[in-house]
Amino acid sequence: MKTLLTTGWGKWLGGVLFLLLATARTAFAADPLVDVEWVKAHVEKPGIVFIDFQPATDYLRGHIPGAVNSNYGKDGWREERANDKVPDMLPAKLDALGEMIGKLGIDNATHVVLVPPGMSSTDMGIGTRVYWTFKVLGHDNVSILDGGMAAWTKDKKNPLQAGAAKSEPKTFKVSVRKDMIVTMDDVKKAKGAGVLLVDNRPEDQYVGINRHPKAGESGTIEGAKNLPNAWMTVNGQGQFREKKQLEQLYKIANVPASGDQINFCNTGHWASVGWFVSSELMGNKKARLYDGSMVEWTMLKGGSMEQKVKLQ
Repeated sequence: MKTLLTTGWGKWLGGVLFLLLATARTAFAADPLVDVEWVKAHVEKPGIVFIDFQPATDYLRGHIPGAVNSNYGKDGWREERANDKVPDMLPAKLDALGEMIGKLGIDNATHVVLVPPGMSSTDMGIGTRVYWTFKVLGHDNVSILDGGMAAWTKDKKNPLQAGAAKSEPKTFKVSVRKDMIVTMDDVKKAKGAGVLLVDNRPEDQYVGINRHPKAGESGTIEGAKNLPNAWMTVNGQGQFREKKQLEQLYKIANVPASGDQINFCNTGHWASVGWFVSSELMGNKKARLYDGSMVEWTMLKGGSMEQKVKLQ
């Protein structure tokens, strides 16, 4: 006697169950980028929270209707590590970060849309760094407005709301993805194993002409390739380049578009742009972000450096 699963009906039912399970697993994974037209169609809809990262005075003058405001530098997205004073690290107490996110009206079912100012690739790094943070916290239902607030205000017909939008506090539970957190020791091991290190700083810092004020040495981690974050956006502004152009630029920089790689910069801000492009736009899920980057590496003497230009 045939069992249910060996009959045609059973096979059909099994296929349906497989599709339902697959859909359930991906239901809360949003597109990495949304555009202005998408925002216009979803303004003030339930289940979506726009986080505006404009300075408070600019936000109060005008923002996407219903958007809440957050201060990227002061609200706890990044912090100075207590024991060694390495700046701008992923916070040690992630539950406290989760509480802050909950106060913005976000729970684990919310689609979060990040709205950086959008005037430059550095601006977009606010969005990509916070996007990475949400992923680390286990929240996949997150997107960035391509072009940021600058893209929204380009068309004067798009509505703006003045004053502060009200949000009802919710509970956001943290589920940490430890595999996304790259320590200095991880970088040392990866470097020893031949894993590609990608320096997303401007070329002048990569070659050692200039450096971050808190970096202890000039140059880059020995063997790293340079792919400046400003290459990732059109004219270094807020709009991400299309995949075809990105692939071309990766070839120019001699950076593979697939395989293990670790993105770094000074404090993990510019590198988040590189990670976002590699992982989310080009689909290389083996790309990882080292948030300690050059400041931690040089402050704590992580290992060998390479300075291509030494000024006399």
